[in-house]
Amino acid sequence: MFPAQPPALESGFRALLKNRAFMVLWFGQLLSQVADKVFFVLLISLLESYQSPQMFENSMRSAVMMAFTLPAILFGSAAGIFVDRFPKKQTMIAADVIRAILMLAIPLLPKQFFILLVITFLISSVTQFFAPAEQAAIPLLVKRENLMSANALFTTTMMGSLIVGFAIGEPLLSLIRTWAGEDSQEVFVAGLYLVAAASGFYINIKEKITRKSKLAIHPWHDFKEGLSYLWKNRLVRNAMIQLTTLYSVFAALTVLAFSLAERIGLKPTQFGFLLAAAGIGLVLGAGVLGHWGDRFHHKPLPLIGFLSMAFVLAVFTFTEQIWLGLTLSAILGLGASLIGVPMQTAVHASTEESMRGKVFGFQNNVVNIALSLPLAIAGPLTDAVGLRTVLIGMSAVVAVAGIWAWQNTRKVLQDVI
Repeated sequence: MFPAQPPALESGFRALLKNRAFMVLWFGQLLSQVADKVFFVLLISLLESYQSPQMFENSMRSAVMMAFTLPAILFGSAAGIFVDRFPKKQTMIAADVIRAILMLAIPLLPKQFFILLVITFLISSVTQFFAPAEQAAIPLLVKRENLMSANALFTTTMMGSLIVGFAIGEPLLSLIRTWAGEDSQEVFVAGLYLVAAASGFYINIKEKITRKSKLAIHPWHDFKEGLSYLWKNRLVRNAMIQLTTLYSVFAALTVLAFSLAERIGLKPTQFGFLLAAAGIGLVLGAGVLGHWGDRFHHKPLPLIGFLSMAFVLAVFTFTEQIWLGLTLSAILGLGASLIGVPMQTAVHASTEESMRGKVFGFQNNVVNIALSLPLAIAGPLTDAVGLRTVLIGMSAVVAVAGIWAWQNTRKVLQDVI
């Protein structure tokens, strides 16, 4: 077993490994993240056995993706308000249990496409409550000097589960179905959620939840209070702007990856190699920051990250070799880690405990809304003006955003990371 608290003088991953409560939280995050990715893969495979209205025959995947992503836009802020009012431990456990029950309901309900959409929407909606509760719990379990390492580990796990979950999801589900029979896939994913829920009982979170705050729930007032807090807290506001910019770039690259893969000599269907290389770079950067983050204190990490990404986007327009394209993708991911980890750490360290749920719920809301724009316009814009023009334009925007953000936050940021 892990000791209850890390020694005061230890830092990096070593301190986290000795923090029992945080490690249990991380273990639950790992299982939930993998379950989310495998569930998405399962959704696509289930479409073959579901009946749908004729008008949806060519749009089933799009409809499922909409049902999966829409709750983040609709309920992100509301979930954050809820998280500030109720204990985070119970919220995370309840979210995992509900998702497991919904997964187990899939094989029991009629195989109608509309029902699958409803189940998908409900599972994704419940996830919106889990995410801010998990984020808000981190500063309650980790000392301020270890927040960088904690965020690096969570970022590493998130990207690792994205790569591993999508890579092994289909063969793993096929193996389970072959070995255990029909409907075993849903039981397996539900089992992941249930184990994550069980691990939550071993987390001891000390938080300030008063009886009055539980009863006096005023959603609109709380929403305005969260917006007002973000407006007044310049560091948190600018950190969220930088995170949104970062995620928007990755969203656009998800669309452009098909053309980029073809440009460097890969098949368009092999675009995943570019995304995987970026993921490896991000994991590597997060790992370095997590273990040796104290050595980079007062360094302009976000500025370096933005300029690195801008450089990669510009050079990508002239790249035609596979090895160089994959290397540039890894550097892009490395630059992203220099933005994502410090900025998420800044949000954790600078947000009052009573406002964390609102802030992280609002962050989830804004990021998902912002992601829809590059996903919608990247393809048509590339068709209209060409891939090179789009990449150079993105490079300029990223460079300007990075310089502007650093000029606005560097003085206060140095006291946080």
